[in-house]
Amino acid sequence: MRLENVWLRYRRRGPWVLRGTDARIDPGEVVVVLGRNGAGKSTLLQVAAGVLRPVRGRVTDRPGRVGWVPERFPADQPFTVARYLTAMARVAGLDAAAAGRAVADWTSRLGLSAFRDVRLPELSKGTAQKVGLAQAMLRRPGLLVLDEPWEGLDAGARELVPAVIDEVLATGGSVLVSDHRGETVRLPGARHWTVADGTVTEEASVGSAMAVVEVAVPAARVAGAVARLRAEGHHVLRVRPAEPASSGPGVDQPAEPTSSGPGVDPAVEPGTGPASPGSGGPVGSGPTSSGPAAGRAAEPAPAAGVAAEAGPITGAPR
Repeated sequence: MRLENVWLRYRRRGPWVLRGTDARIDPGEVVVVLGRNGAGKSTLLQVAAGVLRPVRGRVTDRPGRVGWVPERFPADQPFTVARYLTAMARVAGLDAAAAGRAVADWTSRLGLSAFRDVRLPELSKGTAQKVGLAQAMLRRPGLLVLDEPWEGLDAGARELVPAVIDEVLATGGSVLVSDHRGETVRLPGARHWTVADGTVTEEASVGSAMAVVEVAVPAARVAGAVARLRAEGHHVLRVRPAEPASSGPGVDQPAEPTSSGPGVDPAVEPGTGPASPGSGGPVGSGPTSSGPAAGRAAEPAPAAGVAAEAGPITGAPR
């Protein structure tokens, strides 16, 4: 599918939200759409899905079946969950038997079975979002467009979203998805478009080979070291107290992480909120390595260990 010289504004003589946009997504590809609030991400997704028509330019080779999941599901409709999904399945071209099977399958997968007879306006935001995701997948789309699909979902449903995306890609479909929660780190093979000032640019891809370097710095300088690493595009994995180096002559040994139980890392980076632009992902994401690719360095205690990948990561949540 191609967007060719697409221009869009919402009112005559109003500001252009999209200006001269050219973009392409091929079968089997997933594209993450990034940008600040109000930059035009949702507008771009609606144009791609066919919800909005460009003022100028055109969209070509859009698949015949498009699954569209808006950021907020329009729940103000006088239907129960089962009746709504069955009607949408029939609109998608399924016969009565196939529609019934599809509705049963997706209500089960998304934890909606207990809500089949509940009217849409009575649903919570998260449950309504599940209905929106279900209606988009009742008949496998050739293009799935997801606007902030993780918003409002419970943990189980959030885990299901990447699986749904993989199902579409496995059958040759394409996926466009926006996200501000950092959830798209679960889509490591995705391309990344950034919307800013009405234009769409694609982040250049880099080689996938990475190394984990553990650097010991004085504890008082941790914040500055982390800030510099992030500014240079490195992915800071964690911060932990450093242990004294081994007493072996002339050998620097990597400090072992302390733990209060299986799988627990008691030392975390200060300010564990979402990573800043260019950070490469949320703090603590991704494995560390103690194999041959890991660099080793040590300075006298007191110190804190900073583990960082030795290269920029594309597709950081922004």
